[in-house]
Amino acid sequence: MATVGIVGGLGPESTIDYYRRILAAWEREDSTTAPSIVIDSLDVRRALRLVESDRPALTEYLLASLRRLAGAGVDFAAMTANTPHIVFDELMARSAVPLVSIVEVCAEEARRRGFRRLALLGTRFTMEAPFYPVVCGRYGIAVVPPNDADRAWVHERYVGQLLKGEFRDDTRQEFISLVRRLRDEQRVDGIILGGTELPLLLSAPVIADVPTLDTTALHVAAIVARLRSDTAASC
Repeated sequence: MATVGIVGGLGPESTIDYYRRILAAWEREDSTTAPSIVIDSLDVRRALRLVESDRPALTEYLLASLRRLAGAGVDFAAMTANTPHIVFDELMARSAVPLVSIVEVCAEEARRRGFRRLALLGTRFTMEAPFYPVVCGRYGIAVVPPNDADRAWVHERYVGQLLKGEFRDDTRQEFISLVRRLRDEQRVDGIILGGTELPLLLSAPVIADVPTLDTTALHVAAIVARLRSDTAASC
């Protein structure tokens, strides 16, 4: 059986969500077995400091995790967060095992569903980085981040609440109001939940009449499909 390596802890709540979703997705297809998973849990606070101030050190921190996973015998790996994809190209070039990109699978789903203009929510690093606009741009899809003030608000709620496992009703309502404004002001036809804690707060497939792209769900589906494909190929 093939084994997936998970770079986890970025943050803890989403790592738990990934684990549960992978098991549930596998169970729906084959209730007689369970997937082979190795999780290496990192320090989200350290990762946030590095993404802010030292991207080369962030790359090395993530590569060390990938080396541990490779040493454990995994066949491929995935990171349970969007923000670390800020150095995804560097990781791909140096990783001993293939990586499944959350950004690529999101862009492919956006193309499949015919979206043309997407709002992007996540940490400030994700909202301000080029990786979503560049990848989605290959499919002719525009990515629109919130304005400066809204980005600061989203980031503060993300780091101050969601990464700590706090999912509050008042925060949920504020996010819904933000999506409504993005719909009216930016004319978006979809929204990327570009932080893997966001689906834990915003679970509805449509928010303020705007369809969502749940990056956790899309990433998990790609991971399970890869696990099954690699397992079948090895038999």
